[in-house]
Amino acid sequence: MNEAEKAAAGMLYDANYDEDLLRRRDEAKLKIFKFNHTPFTDKALRSDILHSLLGSLGANITIEGPFYCDYGYHIEIGDNFYANVNLTILDGAKVTIGDNVFIAPNVGIYTAGHPLDIERRNKGLEYAHPVKIGDNVWIGAGVNILPGVTIGSGAVIGAGAVVIRDVPEDVIVAGNPARIVRKITDEDQRRYS
Repeated sequence: MNEAEKAAAGMLYDANYDEDLLRRRDEAKLKIFKFNHTPFTDKALRSDILHSLLGSLGANITIEGPFYCDYGYHIEIGDNFYANVNLTILDGAKVTIGDNVFIAPNVGIYTAGHPLDIERRNKGLEYAHPVKIGDNVWIGAGVNILPGVTIGSGAVIGAGAVVIRDVPEDVIVAGNPARIVRKITDEDQRRYS
């Protein structure tokens, strides 16, 4: 089993010294550099770069630069997606993002983590667990989503939250660690009318 296969299986893998994974990250970094240095007015080229980098993209996608990821091909994004500046996705494992997801500035989505013991960590070993974000999710500024988390459809993640566990559908979570603040209700729809 190679290191990429170990990562996909959720096992510890060599993310720091394995030549194949280093090559794959270098290839992604070249595309990311090109994306981040392409004028925002050249929407066709920016779209082409994203399509060559990411695993799959739906319709009506906007990612403001700068944007960063590890590999790109593990990232799947649905329709009507908007990400503001400084989105970072460490995609050692799959990151699935649904339709109608909006992400504020300075958000990190992390599938990668490291062993707590010094010996294995110093060998460059890490693990990667998938992150899944449902449809109609709003992620506030400065949010960090950690490995293995699933965010339910319709959820709102408050600015600055650190999401360490799954988030149910149709709730607001906030804080560090993120906790449920309340359920989203019909009253929220009437609030701004």
